[in-house]
Amino acid sequence: MKPLRTLALILMLGVTTAATAGAEEEVVIEMIEYQFTPQEVTIKPGTKVRWVNREKRQYHNIWFKEAGEEPGEYLFPEEEYERVFEKAGDYPYVCQPHEDRGMTGRIIVAE
Repeated sequence: MKPLRTLALILMLGVTTAATAGAEEEVVIEMIEYQFTPQEVTIKPGTKVRWVNREKRQYHNIWFKEAGEEPGEYLFPEEEYERVFEKAGDYPYVCQPHEDRGMTGRIIVAE
């Protein structure tokens, strides 16, 4: 297989894997171009979610606003934040400084 086709296949598989994950797995969400990618993921309890800022110059954060939590610290380019979700539920979140740009995401934890 040609290198570019192999890379494309790996990238496609990575996106599919990131959309749904099982217990003791890890899901990566990238922050780029004022979006969380993927914007919504469904995972099983015990799954670790890792957000990575892929912007060149912009900072972001993760804020579980509806849960009443304090806004997270700013993540500058290539910095990351991790969280393990143990309980089933719906966990919407926003980027506090870019909420007005529609930078939102959702973690759905299902048995």
